[in-house]
Amino acid sequence: MRLLIVEDEKRLALSLAKGLTAEGYAVDVVHDGIDGLHRASEGTYDLVILDIMLPGMNGYRVCSTLRAAGHDVPILMLTAKDGEYDEAEGLDTGADDYLTKPFSYVVLVARVKALLRRRGNGGPSPVHTIGDLRVDTAARRVFRGEGEDGEVTLTAKEFAVLEQLVLRVGEVVSKGDILEHVWDFAYEGDPNIVEVYISALRRKLGARLIKTVRGAGYRLEAPR
Repeated sequence: MRLLIVEDEKRLALSLAKGLTAEGYAVDVVHDGIDGLHRASEGTYDLVILDIMLPGMNGYRVCSTLRAAGHDVPILMLTAKDGEYDEAEGLDTGADDYLTKPFSYVVLVARVKALLRRRGNGGPSPVHTIGDLRVDTAARRVFRGEGEDGEVTLTAKEFAVLEQLVLRVGEVVSKGDILEHVWDFAYEGDPNIVEVYISALRRKLGARLIKTVRGAGYRLEAPR
């Protein structure tokens, strides 16, 4: 899943991005309201973490503008202020949740996961079944065979790569698509890192599950 952090305190923003990346999310960061609005308007994010006090355009205006344009992306507002009025104003502009600084990182992650689960409950089932493989994208758990005994332990990045293939089962997913959604737009490392994670998934889930389409990418195939 792809998250956008709009926060002008650069140290805080980068700290949050590092932590959320470790949780398996792809994270982009911008430091002012206008850039935040433009990025969030692209419609490619699963959740926006939005500070209220921003240069260029404050968080209230960013949120209300997104909602007026019909964007329903979950928004978690952050503010150094405290008080019922501020919370009411934030929620009134269309924010889904509100967190007052200073906050616990553990609490922020819990709020993020809750908002993503809530959004998922309004759409398709988060459990995907491909043959004897079951992938629960909400709980971030993977099983082979029947029952709970067949759980396969994946790292956060392994799960994120698998999720991209599961959500487009039967389709070819390019290496670029995986890099964009699992890492982020600023990744400058070796793109062959994707092959490393594909190999790890094949070892854990079976070599025949993920096919390489030469020159195009990878395809997760449901057994016939």
